[in-house]
Amino acid sequence: MNTPSNIQKLASAGTSVWLDDLSRPRLTSGELASLIDTKGIVGVTTNPAIFAAAMSQRDAYDEQLHQLAAAGIAADEAVFAMAVKDVQDACDVLAGVHEQTGGVDGWVSLEVDPRLAHDAAGTVAQAKELAAQVNRANLMIKIPATTECLPAISEVLAAGISVNVTLIFSVERYEQVMEAFIEGIAAAEKAGQDISKIHSVASFFVSRVDSDIDPQLAEKGAEAAALQGKAALANARLAYASYLDKLANNPRWQEFVGRGANTQRPLWASTSVKNPQYPDTLYVTELAGPNTVNTMPEATLDATIDHGETTGDQLSGRASESLEVFSALTSAGIDLPEVWQRLETEGVQKFEQAWNELLATLREQLAKAK
Repeated sequence: MNTPSNIQKLASAGTSVWLDDLSRPRLTSGELASLIDTKGIVGVTTNPAIFAAAMSQRDAYDEQLHQLAAAGIAADEAVFAMAVKDVQDACDVLAGVHEQTGGVDGWVSLEVDPRLAHDAAGTVAQAKELAAQVNRANLMIKIPATTECLPAISEVLAAGISVNVTLIFSVERYEQVMEAFIEGIAAAEKAGQDISKIHSVASFFVSRVDSDIDPQLAEKGAEAAALQGKAALANARLAYASYLDKLANNPRWQEFVGRGANTQRPLWASTSVKNPQYPDTLYVTELAGPNTVNTMPEATLDATIDHGETTGDQLSGRASESLEVFSALTSAGIDLPEVWQRLETEGVQKFEQAWNELLATLREQLAKAK
């Protein structure tokens, strides 16, 4: 592996780099394997929007579409048949990384149907089904951090399935996620699962926070506008402080670690910068730190390789200044709880919309392929 120097610096700070994208052309062309060898990625995440974009490249999926159409498979089943094939192949490509890192990295994430975001029982059932279908040791099932799905996180972990918890926006919800994680590992251990084989990450969304709050600040005068671009980093750093408190430095959790458990790592998601006035590596270099993951689209990855130089740990010891940012935001009239709820609702809706559009497209393609 010929890892670029800026990715090596991220790794030295404690951050694993995962690619936030997957498509069949990346797999069949050998491009994913090349990204591992030349750009230092050590994992892959997917979501409904990513699969919607990937499967719009119909030529790459034509052969399987014809097979599915001939078998009379409906779009709802076909989409997962296609996604499972891509995830299996990606898991195989990353199997070497998974082995070399002792299971820390080399993971590929596959999300449950986003329409199940408020259905715990349906989420658990599909998570188990997808894990069985993919049947790879380095698969993580993505489950949204909605209130309804918190019990599903615990139950899926208890079944011995590794979990990527997604759509986390607030520290408060993140703390609930960590509790659900601990409960899940405890239940897995009680059920006789090998907890050393179970891994988890908590995907904390970053750029969408600034995208929501910055326009509000712009309307509140110069003093408030000076806070633009600070909310997302402060939020993530406070989340990291909570991670240290609830997991890394928590005696209760460390007892599980002593019996072989793996700590759930914070994962920074939505790390592409939406405001062109900000450095395009802002949510990478400023969120480097021990035992974290940063999942990024290839454009952000390339920017990081080119000029995103990391200067060590940017997370530890930053809680006080981040609390000051939050205090200033509140004083400026930003209703943070309202922001968190809106971002979660919108996040679920965006993934549902992408999924529904994908299903509509697949129905047309399956009909034509018969």
